[in-house]
Amino acid sequence: MKMAPITMVRVYLTEGESKLQALIKRLHDWEHVRGVTVFRGISGFGKSGVMHSASLVDMSLNLPVVVEFFDDPDRVEIILGHLAAMLDPSHIVSWPANIMVDETDPT
Repeated sequence: MKMAPITMVRVYLTEGESKLQALIKRLHDWEHVRGVTVFRGISGFGKSGVMHSASLVDMSLNLPVVVEFFDDPDRVEIILGHLAAMLDPSHIVSWPANIMVDETDPT
């Protein structure tokens, strides 16, 4: 096995923004990124300071959502340019990482 460089990207949203499905569709159908995972938070806040939380009594539909994806660094740079119009840039975090690559896999 060898290592290959990738860029990890994390996008912070709330369910109430109604951007999740459009973002997933974009990443899957248009950008064809190598992998995506969506995490639903139970509590969180951003620069507004408004707390978004879930409780057993009140299952909020405005909880924090994190969309994480990865791909080759050059592709991620292009993809982030495409996403700039639909997302607040201050809600996007990225960092370099490595992925294990099977040298015998022909794909």
